[in-house]
Amino acid sequence: MTKPLPPHTDARAALTAAARERILVLDGAMGTMIQQLKLDEAGYRGERFRDWHKDVRGNNDLLVLTLPEAIRDIHLEYFLAGADICETNTFSSTSIVQADYGMEGLAYELDVAGATLAREAAQLAFDKDGRRRFVAGALGPLNKTASMSTDVNNPGHRNITFDQIAASYTEAINGLIDGGADLLLFETITDTLNTKAGIFAAQRIFAERGFELPIMISGTITDLSGRTLSGQTPTAFWYSVRHAKPFTIGLNCALGANAMRPHVAELSDVADTFICAYPNAGLPNEFGGYDETPEFMARQIETFAREGLVNIVGGCCGTTPDHIRAFAEVAARHKPRQVPQVPRQLRLSGLEPFTLTPEIPFVNVGERTNVTGSARFRKLITAGDYTAALEVARDQVQNGAQVIDVNMDEGLIDSAKVMVEFLNLLAAEPDIARVPVMIDSSKFEVIEAGLKCVQGKPLVNSISMKEGVDKFLEAARLVRAYGAAVVVMAFDEQGQADTQQRKIDICSRAYKLLTEEVGFPPEDIVFDPNIFAVATGIDEHRNYGVDFIEATRAIRQTLPFVHISGGVSNLSFSFRGNEPVREAMHAVFLYHAIQAGMDMGIVNAGQLAVYESIDPELREACEDVIRNRRADATERLLDLAERYKGGAAQEGKAKDMSWREKPVAERISHALVNGITEFIDEDTEAARIEAARPLDVIEGPLMAGMSVVGDLFGSGKMFLPQVVKSARVMKQAVAKLLPYMEADKDGGGEFRSAGKILMATVKGDVHDIGKNIVGVVLSCNNYEIIDLGVMVPTQKILDTARAEKVDAIGLSGLITPSLDEMVHVAAEMEREGFDIPLLIGGATTSRVHTAVKIHPQYTSGPTVHVNDASRAVGVVSALLSKEQRPAYVADVKAEYEKVARRHAEAEAEKQRLPLAAARANAFKTDWSAYTPPKPSFLGTRVFESYDLNELHRYIDWTPFFQAWEIRGRYPAVLDDPERGPAARQLWEDAQAMLREVLQKNWFRPKAVIGFWPANSVGDDIRLYTDDSRSEELATFYTLRQQLGKLKDKPNLALADFVAPVGTPDYIGGFVVTAGLEEHLIAERFERKNDDYSAIVIKALADRFAEAFAEAMHERVRKEFWGYAADEHATPDELILEKYRGIRPAPGYPAQPDHTEKTTLFRLLNARQRIGVELTEGYAMWPGSSVSGLYLSHPEAYYFGVAKVERDQVEDYARRKGMAVREVERWLGQILNYTPATEKAS
Repeated sequence: MTKPLPPHTDARAALTAAARERILVLDGAMGTMIQQLKLDEAGYRGERFRDWHKDVRGNNDLLVLTLPEAIRDIHLEYFLAGADICETNTFSSTSIVQADYGMEGLAYELDVAGATLAREAAQLAFDKDGRRRFVAGALGPLNKTASMSTDVNNPGHRNITFDQIAASYTEAINGLIDGGADLLLFETITDTLNTKAGIFAAQRIFAERGFELPIMISGTITDLSGRTLSGQTPTAFWYSVRHAKPFTIGLNCALGANAMRPHVAELSDVADTFICAYPNAGLPNEFGGYDETPEFMARQIETFAREGLVNIVGGCCGTTPDHIRAFAEVAARHKPRQVPQVPRQLRLSGLEPFTLTPEIPFVNVGERTNVTGSARFRKLITAGDYTAALEVARDQVQNGAQVIDVNMDEGLIDSAKVMVEFLNLLAAEPDIARVPVMIDSSKFEVIEAGLKCVQGKPLVNSISMKEGVDKFLEAARLVRAYGAAVVVMAFDEQGQADTQQRKIDICSRAYKLLTEEVGFPPEDIVFDPNIFAVATGIDEHRNYGVDFIEATRAIRQTLPFVHISGGVSNLSFSFRGNEPVREAMHAVFLYHAIQAGMDMGIVNAGQLAVYESIDPELREACEDVIRNRRADATERLLDLAERYKGGAAQEGKAKDMSWREKPVAERISHALVNGITEFIDEDTEAARIEAARPLDVIEGPLMAGMSVVGDLFGSGKMFLPQVVKSARVMKQAVAKLLPYMEADKDGGGEFRSAGKILMATVKGDVHDIGKNIVGVVLSCNNYEIIDLGVMVPTQKILDTARAEKVDAIGLSGLITPSLDEMVHVAAEMEREGFDIPLLIGGATTSRVHTAVKIHPQYTSGPTVHVNDASRAVGVVSALLSKEQRPAYVADVKAEYEKVARRHAEAEAEKQRLPLAAARANAFKTDWSAYTPPKPSFLGTRVFESYDLNELHRYIDWTPFFQAWEIRGRYPAVLDDPERGPAARQLWEDAQAMLREVLQKNWFRPKAVIGFWPANSVGDDIRLYTDDSRSEELATFYTLRQQLGKLKDKPNLALADFVAPVGTPDYIGGFVVTAGLEEHLIAERFERKNDDYSAIVIKALADRFAEAFAEAMHERVRKEFWGYAADEHATPDELILEKYRGIRPAPGYPAQPDHTEKTTLFRLLNARQRIGVELTEGYAMWPGSSVSGLYLSHPEAYYFGVAKVERDQVEDYARRKGMAVREVERWLGQILNYTPATEKAS
């Protein structure tokens, strides 16, 4: 009897397991195969649609009803050619697209039939060879878009809504699921907002049905611009759909493999999920056909695989079963891409991505597109003057706003309607739409209307608990479903939080609800703890500034990964109308709030004073008010403010203009620091007259002034918008000098370029001041500069360099990730056959990094680190001079080899034993004289509950005191002359709390343990499904000590304590937890402002988890494994581990690799069995949980692997099938060398 395919409800687990082991193969083009059938109109219609009122030829999806055998045969042909996954023939089976044929009523039927046929083909293939195949329900793009206008006269026009798209996708998805699809594939995506509607629909269906299918998402880069049709970069596209937790993200169609490669590489670097790529067979020829052969495409696809870029490969237009067969052959030769662990950072997107990295001290959210905060914007909106309103938004972006806040809460307008109209118009302005949007309203229906017309990942401002927890959770779930991050106001049923403690309590409560009940990523949560007005004359308001700043500090310290924002202008409400004082107050407040952890704020990006440049007397008065330093602070600031206000401002103005009396160099520096363009032409001209050459003005006062700007920015006394304004002053000054420099350059003769230099700030970096200065200096020395600007993708750099025939490429970057990007550019230059000089510059670059990391990647041409602008001319001149270049390049190469050698020697001094020598000195025992004990059961066993009174006696109290920084062993610490009194008080409190825990059964401990047949194979522990040991179940990989040892001391690995193949041995594993209850109880104490008790209960939960691990290990030794049935260890002996066997844990000294927990948790099914799961960083949740292995050998003992060398890391990576750089990331703390930057392979 035929064995049926497994049900589609387990597809994700099966696909994930397969994708970790090998590169999977997707099918090729259905349309190409249908074209080979050469069907006419009658062939499409069949008997059922013979009299249909519209032409249907070209409606390929209809063939699932009229020619089902042919479609099933095509699926089967692809499966037998090597495809693991086939797409259903439902690319256009939505009611929206089928309406073109008058067949919208058939959409559901088409989807059911399409999925059924593909599943039948999968069954036939399964019957032939026993290999499971999977059916992907294809959901193609629509013929209408939610992000783009179809009316050239009205950029805000839309011919379809989010809700209509979601409804159409709902019908299609239900049909695909009912037909048996294993997963859903949103493909050939040209408009991300359409797909977000589809994701929204899918998640609703999954919730209704009670199970989820994996989702694959595949965008389309429409041309060599590297963007989707709706304008997004690949990374921005990923950020927009990441909330779907897709099984894969990737690209298909439009481009051939070579053109697609850099965009796939970009996604591979940023996406923490599997990558799928299925390009066309090149670009269409003049006849609409595709020319790339299976062999030719397979070589390109193999490049994807060799470079570790992909997990799934397949073909789109023009590919056939022969192509898929060739792809499957090359894919089988390579390991799949290892999914990277990406840092938990706030990631937003407009047309371009925005990531809040540690290098960004403060995010400026532009406030002027807010009708409640800008009178001008309100007037424009109420008058319907959207063109001028868009200019306000553009001005905010140009002034440095990284996010723009859009608020339409005005009583005289339809806020939801106007929000939609404005956001639709904004989407048509790429220079504005490139940044993320903050959708701001006090009415959630307005927020939701806005969410339905933004294709990127926006921020929602805001939700709160003011209407109760249920409303809060409902809103939060919707925000998450739309893929947005969220601002949460410190506001609950009792009102707004006005004190430090209330702010902390409400935010802590909201954090718990969002992360535990909604599943909101903590990095996507932004708390607004309420900035209130100070200096109001009301005594209760005096501490509002301090309350916000200190609450911010506490929230950032106690709620991991969250962010803090606030409406800064609220602070100075008492001084409205007096802009100089307000700006000073904002600057002082931000200076302290940012240091406390505020990393975002709604500010006017064009009006921020520089902290250092505020009149010292005014700054001091603002400090007194904001920090509540003196009782008369308000009165003193009010008196002082009069000097800066209206007609009484002459004294202030005169004082403010005193800088105009200083020497010209100081005036230029002042203008640069403060972003003042008013006098820069005049001062630049004065400096030019004084200077010998116009270039001297740049190299002198202008560069000196920019150095001051850099110092202030680095110390947190200037913010990014102010630096942008400084650069604008710099550029205006340079523009003033350019005509004079041209004349100086000409020297009376005809101008001839000394060389053509391409300059770019690398992808991911927005800093260009240094690059611009170098460009100006070089241009003044007769070099032609091609400046590509900032955030420049590698392929654009290389394509432009080749097209323009440049003589050298200069790369710039300020932030640390730019270093890796420069290494990537160098490697690509080598791969594409460049031999021109590569110049490296920027604040984070260095000679050592260039010599060790960049120089080795590009051997065909010289790579030179340029330390500062003053050296640029000499370096470029030498590199482009036929006479000087050979000797100069040889000198640089010799110097870099020396630098790299010194670096390597420094590492070599730290080396220990080679891996082979360490293995030769492994732990040795006579296995022939030892019979390993067999456990009483194999497989797993779950303990749903456990008696707390039983666990109580296993508690080791010493770590409890250490958690409170009371050093010493229990019970001796209670009598310690110095620490005893505090220890005894803590002990009494803990015992009182413990009594309540035991009486009220506050914790719910759970455990799962398991045993499996196992043997060591080298440094690995191989597990088997049963005692026949014929089928492998899993492998635990272990690491070996490489320390030089005395003769009688072995170099240990955990595998040494498991018998080798030939001697039947076993291994155990466990996960135990005290349960989630500790968090609920701790929260209850925190609501009562009893933080002390909250900490005590958490410390007790931690002790119970460890006690449970100890108790379970005792039962394992005496009962479940039974090798120490007669053991009678006292509590002290248990604490001192005076028993046979050990329970080492991944991530701890004997096996420092946390990723090994994945295998343990999979074997024990810990998440489903007892609710314990691993975070992205492989920590356990709930936190009071313990996991590890059980080893029974009588000579086994705990040890530390300590430092490991490169040879072991490379061997370990090969054994695990992981990229070396991935292993180095997780073993970073024990590496005895500095890892090289490597491409995953």
